[in-house]
Amino acid sequence: MHDLRTLRDNIETLREGMRRRGKLAQYAPAIDRAEALESGRRRLIAQVEEKKAARNANAQEVGRRKRAREEAGELVARGRVIGDEIAAIEGELGGVEAELGEILLGIPNLTLPEVPAGDESHNTVVRSWGIPRAGAGVPPHWETGAKLGLLDLERGAKVSGSGFIVYRGMGARLQRALMNFFVDLHTREHGCEEVWVPFAVSRASMVGTSQLPKFEEDMYALRDDPLYLVPTAEVPVTNLFRDEILEAADLPRALCAYTPCFRREAGSAGKDTRGLLRVHQFDKVEMVRLATPETALDQLELLTGHAERLLQLLGLPYRVVLLAAGDTGFGSAKTYDLEAWSPGTGTWLEVSSCSTFGDFQARRANIRYRPAPGEKPRFAHTLNGSGLAFPRTVACLLEHHWHDGRVTIPDALRPWLGADALG
Repeated sequence: MHDLRTLRDNIETLREGMRRRGKLAQYAPAIDRAEALESGRRRLIAQVEEKKAARNANAQEVGRRKRAREEAGELVARGRVIGDEIAAIEGELGGVEAELGEILLGIPNLTLPEVPAGDESHNTVVRSWGIPRAGAGVPPHWETGAKLGLLDLERGAKVSGSGFIVYRGMGARLQRALMNFFVDLHTREHGCEEVWVPFAVSRASMVGTSQLPKFEEDMYALRDDPLYLVPTAEVPVTNLFRDEILEAADLPRALCAYTPCFRREAGSAGKDTRGLLRVHQFDKVEMVRLATPETALDQLELLTGHAERLLQLLGLPYRVVLLAAGDTGFGSAKTYDLEAWSPGTGTWLEVSSCSTFGDFQARRANIRYRPAPGEKPRFAHTLNGSGLAFPRTVACLLEHHWHDGRVTIPDALRPWLGADALG
């Protein structure tokens, strides 16, 4: 959520931010309306303060006259009129603030200066690791998964519909192995505190991390309770600190959590639907960090490196892509996508997205920290990154490590899986 001071003092920064995203035409009316509302809000606040000053002066004069045993009936009546006027202005002010708040919830974050302007064609490959395997002769993961009895796409569709996957036998065991492998590495080597969080969250939590109201159509809402199934562990983990004031000495703070994730992907019909490429329920280990503004960018690099380490241990060639402003998520100020190579499909698949949000989420969730004892609290900076998402990681494992009808398991994963190969 944007600082109201931006509307007052630097409105062109907001317009330029939308221009860099290629969305100025889309958001210009909202920005113009927000600017007008903020001007009106300040005017109403001034009117309220003026009326309250008049009411206070009137009340003092009433008190003086009563002490002097003088007639004060006219002033008492005047005080009631002023009170009614204040109530009317405050009612109008409440409506203005409510509309302004709704508009600001719908305007994307500003990307950082180092983020390239433009659409996804301006994404930049920052670095890469490993040698992508040639795709000739490598079957796609859905064929290998079915042949080895790891995936049952047909029965997943029968039980729940398209986009839902059944893992069987060693395929199911692979899910557990990845969860334990990822979480253990983050907690033992990357300094994360593991948390196990609810898989259903309130609307306030979804608003706090900017999933709502923007992505309402992509969320799974419960029918009889005002709750949503989590689209990512980012939501419950970040909201653990909603409406709290942390101490600067406790930052940066690093956490990780496993959750299933639920996304309707309403705007993605027909895109990458084969196998594990785009599903409605999937598993993921998420890394979340809270930091001061001064350390947030360093924390983003650290967080991204932790996700990279997992891909290296799994022996999966990947590249790190700095997303351009137009391809950066709604709430993010800067994002790196980690894309692993899928030889069976001949494409790079996103398996992790690591972002810093600045204070955008913290303002919505009211997460603050105190820089020093006695100092005024400031909004924290929030970050998160996938470490890693399972489906496309599994797809790349089944394809990159496929040899002669078997899938070789990387050494680092074998202790958790209890096997050196599948098939």
